[in-house]
Amino acid sequence: MSLDTPKLTESEPIRSDLSQSHTKRWALWFSGIALVVWLFYTFVLPLLGEQAGTFIRHWMPLGSINEALVWVICAIGLNIVVGYAGLLDLGFVAFWAIGGYIAAWLMSTFFDQISHGIYFLSAAPPNQHGIHINWWLVLIISGCVCAFAGIVIGAPTLRLKSDYLALVTLGFGEIIPQFFVNGENIFGFNLTNGVKGISPLDNVSPLPFGPPAVSLGGATIPISQPLGPFDVGAKYVLFVLVAAFCIFVSLRLREGRLGRAWLAIREDELAASMMGVPLMQSKLAAYAVGAFMGGLGGVVYAVHNNSVFPDRFSFAISIVLLAMVVLGGMGNVWGVIVGALGLAWFNSTGLPQLGDSFNEQFGTDINFPSYNYLVFGSILVLMMLFRREGIFPEARTRQVLREAERSDAEELDGGEV
Repeated sequence: MSLDTPKLTESEPIRSDLSQSHTKRWALWFSGIALVVWLFYTFVLPLLGEQAGTFIRHWMPLGSINEALVWVICAIGLNIVVGYAGLLDLGFVAFWAIGGYIAAWLMSTFFDQISHGIYFLSAAPPNQHGIHINWWLVLIISGCVCAFAGIVIGAPTLRLKSDYLALVTLGFGEIIPQFFVNGENIFGFNLTNGVKGISPLDNVSPLPFGPPAVSLGGATIPISQPLGPFDVGAKYVLFVLVAAFCIFVSLRLREGRLGRAWLAIREDELAASMMGVPLMQSKLAAYAVGAFMGGLGGVVYAVHNNSVFPDRFSFAISIVLLAMVVLGGMGNVWGVIVGALGLAWFNSTGLPQLGDSFNEQFGTDINFPSYNYLVFGSILVLMMLFRREGIFPEARTRQVLREAERSDAEELDGGEV
């Protein structure tokens, strides 16, 4: 026993150092790729020829990358609930919707009852109706409200397990969008504007202070200048910062005591409780943190589209988010990012462009985007058959799913034949 103790105490720092080295390497890759993308679309793309520029704008428009970053933010939040804590959540779109509507309420002229307007570090024009708050503060407010909603919903339901928990979260994900659909007349008060949605939203500014913009290499980079709906380059920088924040929080929690408690609950809830892990507190923390990131994603989505509409928060979004987490590598933040970027691009740009190219080449008229769920389903089936752990799986998940099956003799003899 004494001979084994030094080996265990020495191996833990080595494993921790390897994990930190791996995380830093991925973080450098993420930062480098994000910077290269911004430099390319800001400085290189305008210098390319017409044919190359048209090809890139059709196959990889910056607007699609911005939308993919919204999926990344929400997928990271769902990964905390599903990948870390092992809680199946089929209603994550509800937090996305709440975050979007909070942005619409606090960054628009929707509440025209406030005739003189409420302003706080906002880039909106003066003397307007409604509430106008700086979008950075709206991010914090939306995240906190969604975290509280996650706690309120999770407190009475997290005692359930497996399929029963999935059904409860499914109901929550259906109730919230329907509330926004029917919220046009709540005791005579218009809270959500029903199916007409809320549009437009206030322009955002990277910083609420400083010079309007600076010039760098012939390109104008806004500092405090309000960003319009078509300032996709500047919004890309803001969305990357929000995504980087979510990645940082997720990784730090994963390596801490709370993250280890989540992993223990995921592997064996009974064993975790016997070891002193507080089950309800840990589960509620997972729901709160995941919902916080869902709220951030809702604000970013509303700013990206300059509007919110209830029909954009359907149950299918929760399924697509879950597919991103599973295909990318459940429990691995970087795998989830790859899965989210890949599926988001394929759904918004890749499949329509493939369809246009195919129809142009063969003279057909096939609506390829209408078959997106057929493609998603086929990919899921193939992945579950040949690579259940995902594209970039967590090491522990890969070991469990790739463990060799034991024979009947090994099961009976405790592994000795």
